[in-house]
Amino acid sequence: MDGSPDRSQLLLQYEQGNRDFSGLDLRGIDLRGVTLIAANFAGSNLMGANFGRAFLTNSNFSGAALNWANFSFTKLSDAIFAKADLTKASLEGAFLVKASLPNVRLSGADLAFANLRGANLFAANLCGANLPRANLRESDLRYVVLDWANLREARLSRAWTQGLSLTGANLSRTFLKGVDLRRANLAHINLSEARLSGANLAAANLSAANLQGARLRWADLGAANLTRANLTAAVLEGANLSAAVLARANLSAAHLHGANLDGVDLEGAVLHNVRLPQRDAQRAQFLLQPNLGLA
Repeated sequence: MDGSPDRSQLLLQYEQGNRDFSGLDLRGIDLRGVTLIAANFAGSNLMGANFGRAFLTNSNFSGAALNWANFSFTKLSDAIFAKADLTKASLEGAFLVKASLPNVRLSGADLAFANLRGANLFAANLCGANLPRANLRESDLRYVVLDWANLREARLSRAWTQGLSLTGANLSRTFLKGVDLRRANLAHINLSEARLSGANLAAANLSAANLQGARLRWADLGAANLTRANLTAAVLEGANLSAAVLARANLSAAHLHGANLDGVDLEGAVLHNVRLPQRDAQRAQFLLQPNLGLA
């Protein structure tokens, strides 16, 4: 790191009031556990740097090279990472509440248990990222790429999701209550046991999606494409399925109490032991296939 400070030099400069470490070559620097609040690392080369358990609130990493960097359990609330490259970085358990990460590259990064509540991830690339149990509530996920990402048990309630890409993502047991995914491409996605109560999935492409055991109470699935989808034991009480396409879908043991089934296409669907209250059973005979089994 010719011309750039090492750990002791950098910390001394910080103690003396210097906050500007931008544009430096700091590859592999070990800054575990340090306190560098409001430090400026914009444009610096920090590939492989170790910031584990550091306090970096309000710090600026805009445009920095952070490939393979370690931010595990680091405090990064209100930090700025605009256009930074965090490919393959470790952010396990990182505290990123209200952090700014627009256009950041996080492909293959580890964000397990990270807290990103209210964070700005506009147009970020998280392809193949690992986010189990991550907190993304109220975050800006517009035009974010989460293809093939692992979001098992993550929380996305009240997140902004316009243009969100989730091809091949794992969203099993994810919290998506009230999320707006209208017209989203969710083909082949794993949403088994996901919490989707009140979600807006109108006109979404859910063909061949796995929704086994998903909770879809009062969800809007109007005109959605659910061809060959697995809805076994899904809870669809009060859901809107009007004009939805469920051709060759599996609805075995699905709960359809109070669901709107007007104009639904169920050609070739599996409807064994579909659960409807007695008051809906007579109407169901006209809307569903003749071989419907009512529980």
